[in-house]
Amino acid sequence: MSVRTRFAPSPTGYLHIGGVRTALYSWLHARQQGGHFVLRIEDTDVERSTPEATAAILEGMAWLGLDWDEGPFYQMRRIDRYREVLAQMLAAGTAYHCYCSREEVEAMREDQRGRGEKARYDGRCRQRTAARDGVTPVIRFRSPDGGETVVEDLIHGTVRFQNSELDDLIIARSDGTPTYNFCVVVDDWDMGITHVIRGDDHLNNTPRQMQILQALGARVPAYAHVPMILGPDKQKLSKRHGAVSVLEYREQGFLPDALLNFLVRLGWSHGDQEIFTREEMVEFFRIDTVNKAASAFNPEKLLWINAQHMQRLTPEGLTQHLLPYLNAVGVTESLLAAGPALPALPAVVALLQERSKTLVEMAAAAAMFYVTPVVGEPKDVEKHLHGQGALLVTLTQALDALPNWEAAAIHSVLQELAVTHADGKMGKVAQPLRVAVAGRAVSPPIDATLALLGKEETLARLRRATAWI
Repeated sequence: MSVRTRFAPSPTGYLHIGGVRTALYSWLHARQQGGHFVLRIEDTDVERSTPEATAAILEGMAWLGLDWDEGPFYQMRRIDRYREVLAQMLAAGTAYHCYCSREEVEAMREDQRGRGEKARYDGRCRQRTAARDGVTPVIRFRSPDGGETVVEDLIHGTVRFQNSELDDLIIARSDGTPTYNFCVVVDDWDMGITHVIRGDDHLNNTPRQMQILQALGARVPAYAHVPMILGPDKQKLSKRHGAVSVLEYREQGFLPDALLNFLVRLGWSHGDQEIFTREEMVEFFRIDTVNKAASAFNPEKLLWINAQHMQRLTPEGLTQHLLPYLNAVGVTESLLAAGPALPALPAVVALLQERSKTLVEMAAAAAMFYVTPVVGEPKDVEKHLHGQGALLVTLTQALDALPNWEAAAIHSVLQELAVTHADGKMGKVAQPLRVAVAGRAVSPPIDATLALLGKEETLARLRRATAWI
């Protein structure tokens, strides 16, 4: 049978990195096995589900390139199918109407707790044949009384559940809406899901879902419950750790392949390899080699992996990723197309590739090649530019005299000026020059920066800074 996996987020909030890792593992398993990846939106929580959250899930999946083969399917559009299966189960006796009120069920559980027993529904309505006036019943699944349900989990191994500990689960509320655990079962059955890969917070739901599938005569899929992601402090991942919408990582300038590379390594490894292409992830990933221990989120590691992916792209390829971030800092595509007076963007990208950790950082550094800095960073101006008018005049004259505008020639001029004007200290020449030309004291090597900026623009900025001083 062809492998079929699914990712089934609930649109009650954003798509965060824990959900993305689950989606990635499901996607990788399907791709590695030549199977199908299904996207399903579990929107039966009508009060909390929103169209905005659904749109954000779809946008996040598209940005990450986790393409689905079927779907998205929406549970709320399948209500008639759920009711059909409920009717079949009632007729078969594998489900029954329960007329107990909430107050009665709570009193039952209080009595059990008072006797030192586990609080559970005692099945008193199993044999009821008559309706109860004034009470709209729920529907419960008739759970097996004895024995055990064994989950052969691909990550956690054999997990046993005593059926006596599992009471009769409500599978439809009194208003007729089916519950989560029931909808999931019918969906997985109808969609032919062969492998359910999800967070290990769902492990306790699995024996109930297996029992319902068995009662329906359906094939039980293989299960793999992925351990949770913890914060750097080993506590539950929260917003302060990075549990934010995946689209915020896009806004922060991360490459989608870098984020996926980071997430695939949270609980899985392939030897000592750290950096993976998407093709390598598909080739090497095996769901049964995922570690069952929780993994810690490391923001610095994510930045390092992103920088590695940026360095591995061609300048032309990275340019395409950079364009939206340049637009955000005022470097529009029309400006980039202004003509040969401005440096070619791939050349700028090549100069910045080794120094940038994010696309946001690269865009900020690249902007100076296309937009003249207004004055400069106040701290850098104060530290490196004040009182340097004479040096800027000398720099302007020396650079203007260069017959060949190349990095090596520029470097020679700066070295000579460092000897004659700064006791041989290159920084005392390079830093004022950087602030005058780039607006800040941090840039790629100044000779390569000026060579790319061009002679005319460099001299214009130097004269402008001199006049400002």
